[in-house]
Amino acid sequence: MRSILFQGAYWLTSVFFTVGSIPFLLIPSRKPLMLWILAYTRTMCFLMEHVAGITLEVKGKENLPAGPCIIAAKHQSWGDGFFMFSQFYDLAFVTGDHLEKFPIIGSVLRKMGSIVVDNCGGASSRKNLLAKAMEKARKDGRRILIYPEGHLSAVGEKHRYRKGVFYMYKEYGCPVVPVATNLGLCWPQQSMNLKQGTATIEFLPAIMPGMDKSGFMRLLEDEIETKSINMLPNGTPVMAKETA
Repeated sequence: MRSILFQGAYWLTSVFFTVGSIPFLLIPSRKPLMLWILAYTRTMCFLMEHVAGITLEVKGKENLPAGPCIIAAKHQSWGDGFFMFSQFYDLAFVTGDHLEKFPIIGSVLRKMGSIVVDNCGGASSRKNLLAKAMEKARKDGRRILIYPEGHLSAVGEKHRYRKGVFYMYKEYGCPVVPVATNLGLCWPQQSMNLKQGTATIEFLPAIMPGMDKSGFMRLLEDEIETKSINMLPNGTPVMAKETA
């Protein structure tokens, strides 16, 4: 019953805030839109807790630098994005260009200053686009959210970590904060069949600038995956082999 009620509230809330975002697209500054996004995501987190029965436990926010940083997070659920945007004002977001195909959403992403990666372009095209977007984010002193696997992962599963996160780390020249989670236990991937319980999201100690690619990628993956697995109840299946 909770899942059914949440589904109704989810879609009604999403439609309301999506349509309500249109006037903000006409305002030169992105700040009013970012406040609207903050209201939307905090409303969704309220619904997650009070309708779906998911208690969100946040740990390690003291590990976040005061200034710009890259937040590299485990991605187990649609709920991950709602949680992250509910915690920060003016968060930049790295996403594929598939979201631009949806009405209104593409315009919202551009207005938000999201870093949209062309999935059909070549490596040099993506690198040039990334460099321009990073320069704009650096100028504005923004925190950037990226999911380094580039996929939603089932609980206990991982995908290959994409090297784009390293190029961002190198280009931006700021700390990277790994984030572990077990939210997929309560809200599995894209499913709308939610389960009651406590979900933990933990910000881990920042990786400071200056590491080489292999060392950085190994450390980032080890930190996120080890902590995320340690959050799982005993007996939860864990895939030893990563998926592509």
